[in-house]
Amino acid sequence: MNEPEVIHEILTRARIIAVVGLSNNPARSSYGVAERMQSLGYRILPVNPAIESVLGEKSYSSLKDLPVKPDLVNVFRASEHVPPIVDEVIELGIPYLWLQLGVIHEEAAARAEAAGVKVVMDHCIAVESSRLQWERKAE
Repeated sequence: MNEPEVIHEILTRARIIAVVGLSNNPARSSYGVAERMQSLGYRILPVNPAIESVLGEKSYSSLKDLPVKPDLVNVFRASEHVPPIVDEVIELGIPYLWLQLGVIHEEAAARAEAAGVKVVMDHCIAVESSRLQWERKAE
């Protein structure tokens, strides 16, 4: 978990990101991070039953309701909500799980990894994507 190789693999292979807990409030970090990833060419699929749409995309109630299988699930929910999200990730065969900065659930992350899901936990995907861009420029 959190290996630099895994972070690089996720950021270079994933194209469709389901963002669980994405808010339609531009002041929220989930909005800013998802907007950043969208600007980098990733397709964002909002997963939030409390909103209809955000960032030009329809919002869905759960991962099971998505119209396409995402490559990555990026979680902006409190840590105690992670286990059922991991259940869905495993059930749907989604290869990558990213728990945002401050979202930590060791047991659920270990369960995901045991099922073959590659996991990043307690890191910001926008920060890591910026780091990857700087590394590419330095090459």
